[in-house]
Order: sequence, then structure tokens, then C-alpha cells
Amino acid sequence: MTPQPKRYITEEEYLEFEQSSSIKHEYYDGEIYAMTGGTEAHNSLSGNTYASLHAQLRKRPCKVYNSDQKIKVLATGLHTYPDVTVVCGQPEFIDRPRLTLINPTVIVEVLSPSTERYDRGMKFQHYRTIPTLQDYILISQDNYRIEHYIRQENNEWLLREAVGLGAQVIIRSINCILILEDVYEKVEFEQDDTSIPGETWSDESK
Repeated sequence: MTPQPKRYITEEEYLEFEQSSSIKHEYYDGEIYAMTGGTEAHNSLSGNTYASLHAQLRKRPCKVYNSDQKIKVLATGLHTYPDVTVVCGQPEFIDRPRLTLINPTVIVEVLSPSTERYDRGMKFQHYRTIPTLQDYILISQDNYRIEHYIRQENNEWLLREAVGLGAQVIIRSINCILILEDVYEKVEFEQDDTSIPGETWSDESK
């Protein structure tokens, strides 16, 4: 028997399905992809980042959204849910219930082993086609490191890295600063269960 080809799912079908779904899905090129839940560290990093930006932007004409906010990349048709999104100015949506945002200024993704390659590669290719996007920020959950991609006047992207708890990320497009000590507050990196820090193995049978 030969496998049956997958049926192309229209954007309208996806939007109807997504509204009734208990979990979030990405949509691209006629296919729907389930999004898995994040680890405790992932959730803490995205929550700390959201809290920091929200506090800095409270009295200014910008809005900060958590991972429940869906965006659409108009040029490619990708529907996805960034970990944190910032819009300065009037938010624009493609639908009347204001579910799908199209004009982000800043997008933040927390890297994980299952999505890191996608976030750095294909997903960033989609994001770069968004005319309003000025900053793309990738947060590691393995060490104290944030990668900050900044759109330049010639439409190229400049990479700056902040490494260590004493470092900070300056986001000039929204006049905000992410201090790594705040972003990584109460975040515990996963330890290798085969060893315990501070202890060594010895053979007492000798």
C-alpha cells in the first residue's frame, strides 16, 4: 500500500480548529504543528522577560504579550506563538476578535533543544520578512547568554551577545534594558544526574 498524501489544510480551517483546541498549534503551508509545553526553566525565563519588559513599558505606548499571543507573518503565511512579543504603536490584527497580531516590534524566543535549530534558522527567516520587526532576541536556558539580533538601516541584521549575570541587553527600538540577572532570576539549569557537585566517587572496597 502507498501512503496517502496529506490533505492541504486551509488557513480558515486552521483558525477554526485553533479556536476550539486546548493546546496551541503553528500553521504553515497547509500543515498544522502541535506546540509542546515548555520546561520549568523555559517558563521562568519567558515569565521573567515578560515581567521586566512590562514593568519598563507600563506608562509608554507599547504593549507586551506573553506566549498566548499568536502572530502571523504576512509574507510567508506562518502562524506562531513567540514566547514574548512587544508592539510599540497601535497593535494591528488580521481578525475581528483581535487574536492574530501582524506588527511586532520585538520578538523573544527562549531556546530549547527541540526548537533551537528552528528558532535560529527557518523561523528567523520568516520573522525577518516582518517590516515592523526591529529586534529578535534568543535566550539560552543552558547558560547565562542572550543573543540579540538588531535590524540595520540596510535591512541586514547585527548580532550582539550578552554573556554572564552581570551583562545586559539594550533594546533601543523600545528603549528598554534586559539585565541577565533579572532574566535568569530563580532559574536552575538542569544538572547531570550521574554526578553530584562537590562530591567525588571512591572505591571503599580496597
